Amino acid sequence: MPPTIRTIVLTGFMGAGKSTIGGMLARTLGWEFLDADTVIEARAGKTVAEIFAQHGEEVFRALEVEAIVEVVREHAGRRNLVLALGGGAVETEAIRKLFAAHRHACLVFLDAPLEVLVARCLAQPAAAERPVLADRDRLLRRFNERLPYYRGAHLTISTAGLSPGEVVARIMDVLGQHCETAPAQRTAASQ
Repeated sequence: MPPTIRTIVLTGFMGAGKSTIGGMLARTLGWEFLDADTVIEARAGKTVAEIFAQHGEEVFRALEVEAIVEVVREHAGRRNLVLALGGGAVETEAIRKLFAAHRHACLVFLDAPLEVLVARCLAQPAAAERPVLADRDRLLRRFNERLPYYRGAHLTISTAGLSPGEVVARIMDVLGQHCETAPAQRTAASQ
């Protein structure tokens, strides 16, 4: 794990809590938070579900790489960032290489059993936008295909049975034991 962290990247399957945890963690650290899917939607002018339905996964993955590379480039050395990746981002080699080469990034895998993740997704208002939830065999295959990539993260935090606040506390505790987070940098707006 890098000794000084300027970017914390949250990864995990759908329902892992990346967006919720990411926002809370960023507030705790005084850092900026971005959700990769939100960045992609803003750039495309469409929701992730619309991109998948109208253009397919291949087009979405290309947009995802473009957006994540740009976000990392914009923040490199200037602002500290907590970034929540989409669940499938780790399948893309370009994204894995980007973070493997990033000296001040820490990848955190938010881990939970598939049954817990599915239950979390079904409890969300946007559950209908995730047709993959209805095809449990396909869902299990995707989960198992992604696990080796998720497990390649610097840190794994088990989230089952924990509140978002407890997950943030665990991340902070583990980071404090193994590396130093860069202090929040003042932005032009806060000066």
